[in-house]
Parts: sequence; C-alpha cells; structure tokens
Amino acid sequence: MNSKIERLKDELKKAIIGQEEMVEGLIIGLLTDGHILVEGVPGLAKTSTINALSKALNLDFKRVQFTPDLLPTDIIGAEIYDPQNSSFKIKKGPLFTNLLLADEINRAPSKVQSALLEAMQERQVTIGDESFKLDEPFLVMATQNPIEQEGVYRLPEAQLDRFMMKLVVGHNSENDELEIMRRASTRTFETPNAIIDIDDLKSLKDDLERVHIDEELERYIIKLISATREPNNLIRFGASPRASIDLHRASRAKAFIRGNSFVTPSDIGFVIHNVLRHRVVLSYEAQAKGVKSDEVISKILKSVPIP
Repeated sequence: MNSKIERLKDELKKAIIGQEEMVEGLIIGLLTDGHILVEGVPGLAKTSTINALSKALNLDFKRVQFTPDLLPTDIIGAEIYDPQNSSFKIKKGPLFTNLLLADEINRAPSKVQSALLEAMQERQVTIGDESFKLDEPFLVMATQNPIEQEGVYRLPEAQLDRFMMKLVVGHNSENDELEIMRRASTRTFETPNAIIDIDDLKSLKDDLERVHIDEELERYIIKLISATREPNNLIRFGASPRASIDLHRASRAKAFIRGNSFVTPSDIGFVIHNVLRHRVVLSYEAQAKGVKSDEVISKILKSVPIP
C-alpha cells in the first residue's frame, strides 16, 4: 500500500472505528475525482467519516445540511444588490469549495438537485449571467438515510448517474461497537491531523495514472456493463457508458490502494457493486419479489467469463 494512503487511513482510525469499506470508497473517490453517495441508517458514522476525511486533508471543506425548504441560491450563491454602489455583486455559496458534504441529500427538492447536477458534472456554477469554474479538486460526498419517508425527495436517475459509487454502510461488528461505546463514553476519540495537501493529492493521482490495466480486462468491463442492458426480466434499465468509465477508474484506484501496479479481475470484483448498484434500475417484477440490485449484479458477475 502507498505510504501516504496508509498514513491517511491511520489518521482516520483516530476518529472512526471499523467501516473500512466506506473509508476505502471515499479514498477511491478522492483519487479519481469521483462523487460518492453514502447510504445507511442513522448512527453509522457516515457524516463523521466524511468530516474526519476533511480534517486529514489540507483542503477547503464545507458542509450543507439539506432540508425540504433549501433553495438553489443557498448552495450556489446569488447576485446581491449593493445600494452603496447601485450595482449587483456576486455572493458565492458553499459549492465553492474542494470537498462538499451534502448531508441527507435526498431531503432537497428537485430545483436544488438540478443546481447541484451542473456543479457535479460540469465542475462549474452559473449565477445570473455568469459561469464560474469550481476549484480543483471538487468532490461531492453525499449521505442519505434509506428509511426516512417524510420530507424526502427521490434522487433523479440523471443525478444518481453522476455519483461514481454508492456505498451502503452496515452496522459495525460487536467488537467495533464495544470500542465505539468505550471511546464515546470516555471521550477519547481524537481529531485527525491534516497530512495530505493539494500537492500530495496531485502526486498520488500521478502515481495512479501509472497503474496498468490490460486490454482484455478493459473488454471484460465492457462486457459486464453490456450485460446489464441485455433483455432481462429483472432489469428495466441497464447502466450508462458513464458506468464503464467509473468501473475502469475505480478498479485502477483499488489496485493502487492495494499496492499493485496493475489491475486484476479481483479489483474489478471488489468495486463493481459500489459502481453499479445505483445505476441498474430493477424491473417492477424484481421489486415485487424483493430482489436487490446487488443480487442482480452478482449474477451478472458470475455469468460473464473472467479473462
């Protein structure tokens, strides 16, 4: 494993117990400039993990608590009239940052989702007649609670497709929960130190570019994505070409984190559920039977021969 990645993980362990898959998923997003959606019931340290990551990075960080009454101008900014100069000036919103935590993103109405969509895809924001490029890196890490029903808006498919990965967070093991309970009651959680800055991040991304992926594995990725689009009584809509790109990038990042200079089929298998689970739209029949998207992805993974 790269020494800087190892140090980053060690810093995060000061504030986070367990949840290794979530931590690794967030690091993959950081290395590949991919937006990450984190889903889980309350109390699983989703927000705490993203907060801890922001503290370990010497980057600009902002958090927005999404609510049903949120307006697009609350996140992108607005033109403000200045009576002293009899003119309008631009007041930039919290989107102008490196790392944005969109907490409980599914509580925001469609107008806010549309405003966020431009920022996520184009890396720019339009205020009035002007467009502003966002600083690099720009990364959205969003959380959502799957059990809330009141005051919740379903994320549009176009918005979901902009997220590189959807991480589903489960409960900790009993031993991890015991450690969490002890640390919380004695207030012995530590604050991570800032150990990675923009130059370090650029260096890590340069190293990642040198990770090799064989053409056969690239074709394997295309076959996996194509399999989601074939006639199937469980799938209504398959994954978009953006899924192929994200699976390619995530697989290389996974290999890099493991300390390998090349991608293996195992690297693809490790990340495919996170990359596809929010992009595969299940049929009404599958939903009626209680079939989960992860189950369908596992079937596809088994049906496509490994090169």
